[in-house]
Formats: sequence, structure tokens, C-alpha cells
Amino acid sequence: MKTKPDLSFWKLWNISFGFFGVQIAYALQSANISRIFSTLGADPHNLSYFWILPPLMGIIVQPIVGYFSDKTWTRFGRRIPYLFIGATVAVFIMCMLPNAGSLGIGASAAMVFGLVFLMLLDTSINMAMQPFKMLVGDMVNEKQKGLAYSIQSFLCNAGSLVGYLFPFVLAVFGISNTAQKGVVPNSVIYAFYIGAAILILCVIFTTLKVKEMPPKEYAEYHGLSEEKEKEKINMFRLLVKAPKVFWTVGLVQFFCWGAYMYMWTYTNGTVAYHFFGTPVLDTVVGGIHKVVLNTQSVQYQNAANWVGVAYAVQAIGAVIWAMIIPLFKNRRFIYSFSLLLGALGFILMSFSTELYMLFVSFALIGCAWAATLALPFTLLTNALNGSHMGTYLGLFNGTICVPQIIAASLGGVILSLISPVGAVPSEWLMMFIAGLMLFVGACFVWMIKEQYGEVQPAD
Repeated sequence: MKTKPDLSFWKLWNISFGFFGVQIAYALQSANISRIFSTLGADPHNLSYFWILPPLMGIIVQPIVGYFSDKTWTRFGRRIPYLFIGATVAVFIMCMLPNAGSLGIGASAAMVFGLVFLMLLDTSINMAMQPFKMLVGDMVNEKQKGLAYSIQSFLCNAGSLVGYLFPFVLAVFGISNTAQKGVVPNSVIYAFYIGAAILILCVIFTTLKVKEMPPKEYAEYHGLSEEKEKEKINMFRLLVKAPKVFWTVGLVQFFCWGAYMYMWTYTNGTVAYHFFGTPVLDTVVGGIHKVVLNTQSVQYQNAANWVGVAYAVQAIGAVIWAMIIPLFKNRRFIYSFSLLLGALGFILMSFSTELYMLFVSFALIGCAWAATLALPFTLLTNALNGSHMGTYLGLFNGTICVPQIIAASLGGVILSLISPVGAVPSEWLMMFIAGLMLFVGACFVWMIKEQYGEVQPAD
């Protein structure tokens, strides 16, 4: 079996550059979905249920993309066609989703519209996102995979930074940050428009710059025979034969992605009430008296923009930390240490009411985020040979999606249990729970034992 050659820095960069645009779309979704549905009138106790759709679509779409792209050979490559189609669909959906409250169809219908388009948006983003991880697995040798995924993590967090800041920056430049009841502010709508334009330009760049290996060359570099490539795939059997790293890293992933789900769901409410003093409303829903935040208030919408700023600080912290991670040869140590820093960030956010301490918290969370993006895929792809790479990466996405689905399903129940009766839901305590989850994940990192499916890199 031939050894894949070293690639120049800029070739590694080009492989992942389109990820910058995809991550802008993902950041806009992550930072604004709770804001959009709260503006449309969603109850905070039900908010986590809206977040079930994105990971649910991911767990369906990504293994399918992996499976079919493993078998796809076209003049444009095997992964790039899926990347381009996913990005094109995402652009259309991004122009539609934030307008859910502007169609004059009533609050309930607007939420249904939003849910359908959220499902389509996450489906298309997943379709566009997964090929980038597969391209690294296909084209980069084991010695450079750590660097390649760190570049991908850098671009991912740089894209996040841009996406998170868009509504805040647009508001600073005079775009309206408030709107009538049930309507999403223009600062959010225009942010989605701009993000869609950047997404398609970045994906076109990668499509033009990256030339994937032809089938024969791929087989030579991955030690595959023609019969091996044509064999039928049983996903259950692949899971049974998966390297141990698949499962031990997956266990760590379970606690990490559950924590991030609660961050995305409850940060808006935490910041609005805890840091901005957003006024509350007494409401009666289905005959039940509830106290909720006034999502039409200036305080709530300003808080939502500052959430974007906090996420941007997280992205900056992650960008810096992503450059530090490759300096450590002991991957388990830096993985565990990064998650402990993130746990500290969540716990600090739970108890502080000082706005600028929020940035300290999110900088620490950014360290955990950088490690979560880079290290699991490095550990896994090193343990795989080239056979069924895309399918395994698609299946591994289950370790990202399943914990989010479970966390989202339990979020409303947990929030009800920890919130005093007749008071505003204690969303800030969900941040403390997220911190505990990252702490547990950091402990489980030490169960991971690195494996190499091809040639073990030299120290």
C-alpha cells in the first residue's frame, strides 16, 4: 500500500476552506433558533423540543451521505457533489426561515413553517458539512491529519465568529433590532441573507480548488482491491467491527454534545434574565398561569445580540486554542484538559451576573469546543483504513446527534424540575448542568486508547 504524500499547507487549507461558509450558516442557526422561536411565541419549557429536529436530521442524513459518497465517482469527485448540492439547498432555506413570522399566517402556523424549514436547513447543512471531514480522511496522511483537522477547526470557528456577530454588527449600523409581536427583527433576517451569500461563494472556491483522487489512485493509497470497493455494506456489521476508539470517543462525545445542546437552547434566556434584567409577563396558557420573559422587549432583543457576541468570544477562544492543541503530543491530556476548561466556563456563567464575566466563560467554553471539533475525528480516522471511511464518519455522527436528541428531549422536564413554581424558568441552572456534563466527559477521555489503521506516524 502506498503512503499518501505530505500536502502543502495551502492544499490542506483549500480542502477545508468551504467549511468557513458552512459554519457561518451553522452559527446563525445555533445562535438564533431559540431567539426566532421565542419571538414567534414558544414557551421556554418547550424550547428544547424545537432543537430535536437538527440532530435528528443529522443522524439520518450524514450516514446516508457517507454511504453513497463512498460509492460515488464522478468527474467532480466523490464527496464534492454532495457538498455543493447541500450548500445550494441551504442557501435557499436561509433566505426563507427567518421570515416565518412575516408571512401573516398566525403564530401557530408560523412555528410549523419555521419547524419545517429548520428541518430542511439542518438537513442541507449536514449534507454540506460532512464531506469536509471525509475529504481529510480521503486525502491526508496520518502524520498531517492532526494539522488538517486543526485547520478545519480554525476555519470552523472563524466562520462561527462571523455568523455570531452578524446580527449585533447590523444593529450597530442601524438595522432594526426589534419588530412587532411575532416577527423576527431585520437584523436577524439580513444576517441570514448575507450568510447565505458567503456560504455559496466559499463552497464554489473549494469546488474549484480541490481535485479528489481518482478511484485507482484512491485504492492504491488505501490498500483497497476492486472487489473490496464493490462489496455490499451492512452498516450494523460495520458498527460491530468498528475500532474500540469509535466507542470510547463516542462516550466522551455523549456528554460534550449534551452540554452544547443546553448551551444553544438556554443561553438566550440565561443572558436576557440574568445579565440584562429583561421584564417578565404573566400569561395563561391552556388554563395554566406562567411567568415568561417579554421577548418583544428591547432588553430581550439586545440580550440576544449579546449572546451572539458571547458566542463570538467562544469562537475566538476556540481559534486560539485550536492552534495550541497540535503542540501537545499527548492527545488524551489536551482533550481532557480542554473539556475541564469548558466545564469551568459553564459553571462560572451559572453564578455570575457581571456581563463581562460572560466573555471569560465563553472563552473557556471555546477551548472545549476546539477540542471537540478537532480531536475526535483525528482519533477516529487514524484508527480506520480507507475502506468505508465515509460510512464510518457518517455513523460516527450518531455520537454527535444522539446525545443532542436525548438532551433536547429531557431539557423541558429538567427545566420544570429545577424551576420554582410561578417563577421565571431557571434557564441559568441548565448551564450548571452543562458544566457537570463536560466534567464527566473529561474523566471518560482517559478510557481512550489510540489506534492506527494504516501506518503509524513517527513521533
